[in-house]
Amino acid sequence: MFKQSLRVLAISSKFLGKVPTKNMSVFQKNFNNTMKARPMTFTSAPAFNFSKKIVKIPSMGDSITEGTVLEIKKNVGESVALDEVVAILETDKVQVEVRAPEAGVITNFYGKLEDTLNVGQNFFEIDTAAAPSSGSAAPKTEAPKAEPAKAEPTKTEAPKAEAPKTEAPKAEAPKKVESKPAPTQQASSAKAFTGERTEKRERMSKMRQVISKRLKEAQNTTAMLTTFNEVDMSALMETRKELQEDFTKRHGVKLGFMSFFVKAATKALQSSPIVNAVISDDGKEIIHRNYIDISVAVATPAGLLVPVIRNCETLGFADIEKTLLDLGARGKDNKIAPEELSGGTFTISNGGVFGSLMGTPIINLPQSAILGMHAVVNRPVVVKDQIVARPMMYLALTYDHRIIDGREAVVFLKKIKSAVEDPRKMLLDLI
Repeated sequence: MFKQSLRVLAISSKFLGKVPTKNMSVFQKNFNNTMKARPMTFTSAPAFNFSKKIVKIPSMGDSITEGTVLEIKKNVGESVALDEVVAILETDKVQVEVRAPEAGVITNFYGKLEDTLNVGQNFFEIDTAAAPSSGSAAPKTEAPKAEPAKAEPTKTEAPKAEAPKTEAPKAEAPKKVESKPAPTQQASSAKAFTGERTEKRERMSKMRQVISKRLKEAQNTTAMLTTFNEVDMSALMETRKELQEDFTKRHGVKLGFMSFFVKAATKALQSSPIVNAVISDDGKEIIHRNYIDISVAVATPAGLLVPVIRNCETLGFADIEKTLLDLGARGKDNKIAPEELSGGTFTISNGGVFGSLMGTPIINLPQSAILGMHAVVNRPVVVKDQIVARPMMYLALTYDHRIIDGREAVVFLKKIKSAVEDPRKMLLDLI
């Protein structure tokens, strides 16, 4: 320490003048006495808890800026493992799971149920250095169990004590019945009737709110018109049955009906590009697309989602089936990303899987048309002047009459009918 002080003096002497050498010994003596009288002590730096981390609302897609807290799976004080789901956010398109970035204990929440939080906003705090509070969790679970157990005997004892009171009115009952029989009958019937008149309120999910808003917007904006046709599914079903085993062995997925309709719609859209077009936002231009992105309705626990199969003009049957299988599996687990739900140019809705015989689907904005598939039912039809039973399906095409004329819509639907009734035409590119 003394040597360092001399160096400082030596350096400062260049600016303040040289230190006399005779004073150096005096300085050293005074410095040593000072160090003996006052030993140097070092104070510790203020303690900072670097183990606490704040988790923010994650990015949920380019067009999504906020999410509503739908469910909180962990409470303050509970431990979480790495990548464990802490909460679920609901957006206008999908449900997003918020996971723990590290193992630790939840110390604070900055939002509660049904709060709407923006992307990047603080959501919860986790202490990665805290040990799991297993001992403190036990009494919390035992306490609620003990309280109802004590309350139950008191509830059962009360009716026993009131039993004699109910007998007294029974003796007076004949007087009331003799004088006014009608009111007692009305009262008893009223009790039985009011017991069935119940109501229940629940919050409409954000996704359902957006769906209802967009469907009404489509109804108010577009000039929707629906045209129908029926399809004989015999050839498609026979082709599928004959090639199912070879197709499954070769591609590892089963051959379904939807891939035929996606392929048929793709061929029809290439032949009738106006159905794949859309009117601009200002209503003054028609936007033509040289690509075909078909939206396919998928049922999920959160509701009906419509993910998009991109570039259908480049996909084969196996590619379409693999994509549909993947979307269906991820849809059940709410794993479909928000970007997979936007950008479609045409939609196919299959209400037939639920038993729908016929219906008029609503256009999925900003698209111009939607194809509705329905149930396959054996019906009597005329084939070569003979009445035979055939598996028939009704098809419905709802289109925006502002951009698509009736003739174009009918021709488009007949092309799909022709492709489905003779699948060879799709393979030979005759549609």
